[in-house]
Amino acid sequence: MLLDVCICTYRRRQVLETLASLARQGLDSGWKMRVIVADNDIEPSAKAHVLKAAEEHGLDVRYIHAPGRNISIARNACLDYADGDWIAFIDDDETASPGWLTALLEKAAEADAVFGPVKAVYGEEVPGWLREGDFHSTRAVYHGGRIDTGYAGNVLIRRSAIEATNLRFDLACGVSGGEDTVFFGQMASAGLRLVEAPEALAFEPVPKERTTLRWLARRTWRSGQSHASMVLANSGASIAPARALLSTAKTARCIVGMAMKVGSALGWRWWLLRGLLHCGMAVRFAGCRALL
Repeated sequence: MLLDVCICTYRRRQVLETLASLARQGLDSGWKMRVIVADNDIEPSAKAHVLKAAEEHGLDVRYIHAPGRNISIARNACLDYADGDWIAFIDDDETASPGWLTALLEKAAEADAVFGPVKAVYGEEVPGWLREGDFHSTRAVYHGGRIDTGYAGNVLIRRSAIEATNLRFDLACGVSGGEDTVFFGQMASAGLRLVEAPEALAFEPVPKERTTLRWLARRTWRSGQSHASMVLANSGASIAPARALLSTAKTARCIVGMAMKVGSALGWRWWLLRGLLHCGMAVRFAGCRALL
């Protein structure tokens, strides 16, 4: 069986480390792995070093130039090119643990999409509250006992499920982010099965510019906007007023929580970010797409 592993890249030499980690994957003899690299740069800037790394590591790599500086363009190019039984996505700043693909495939029989956790790797210089809060790590989130959306940084998708629903990543979200939240929300809404593989671990180093509260605030706000967009896409605009009120109430609760934790370096920041998530949702439910 053929497994396509897709990497969308944009001017990141870290993609070479991602490719090296894929070369260390140990798959059963019944599987063949192919790697698809979609370069989102206007110029094919990644082509030479990607193909060189493929040769050095003995990887079967297909390079695609998918220009546009829009991640949805690159993700859709991967979906259009892939013809494996399963399609995996991993980000170009991540490295896969040696058993990554095996752990994903162990859950494949019961699912249409399998999510693995992404563990943030912090430098020594980051403040204690950030390391303790671990805001950059990602894992599947359950609502009412089920996963109703996901992320494209560490996922395995059944290709037949994509073909049956004809889903693609939303170009409108490809610059601001959240395209994967909407995509997997649509999968769940279509009745497809989303599960988690806790052992399918990928690692993501956190660059210094992403370790500020301002960066986290902007990302969290956008996550709220993306989640609300997913809910609206799946349930319709009629629910917007009620959800806007609910998100506003949750924002107010977070303000209270922040005030109560003002003496805790982590506590008030946690409540602040949680409040920005709900506030972003409230604004989107009210009909506004606004970026911090």
